[in-house]
Amino acid sequence: MKNLILFVTILSILSCNSQGKRELVGETKYQQKENSRFKDASTSPLTKKDLRNFKGLDFFPIDSNYIIYADFERIEDAPIFEMVTTTDRKPLYKEYGILTFQLNGKENTLTIYQSQDDIRDEKYKDYLFLPFTDETSGVESYGGGRYMDVMISNQQENGTFLLNFNNTYNPYCAYNKKYSCPLTPRKNHLTIPIKAGVKDFKKQ
Repeated sequence: MKNLILFVTILSILSCNSQGKRELVGETKYQQKENSRFKDASTSPLTKKDLRNFKGLDFFPIDSNYIIYADFERIEDAPIFEMVTTTDRKPLYKEYGILTFQLNGKENTLTIYQSQDDIRDEKYKDYLFLPFTDETSGVESYGGGRYMDVMISNQQENGTFLLNFNNTYNPYCAYNKKYSCPLTPRKNHLTIPIKAGVKDFKKQ
């Protein structure tokens, strides 16, 4: 009898814990991490209304065809410029280099940037900024384009960079107008659809 009571008690505790702690939504660790960050009020860019109803971000299905190596050409002595944003803010950036890669049967090029604020920050000095639009922008994905973080330290011995479009994300402006976000430069429009990464957010 004591063993039965103990078993029922343990089962009840486990049941309460499983109900109290929501399972992380997402096909990959990256998606789970993003969804966890978005549902946490202390880190989420969502409005209070959207946060209350948040179930998880909408992503394209994971597709290994969108994980590719890109040739890289460094831009030497690039001038510092003010990048246009959704507000009057003008953060300083440099063109860091040109990425060239084959995708969807076509050769594509994107300019990758380096934030001048990031290079002074120990936490972000390894980051490069890759904004882009594509043929899904304004249809299935956010019209202002999407971003990808690329680490300088992840450059391969042959000079290439690995690009994973499954891990692209929206600027915070896609979720909340209070944020100031860099606008994707016109030169970084891809004339192919990138059906990978996060989709447009449907506000409540």
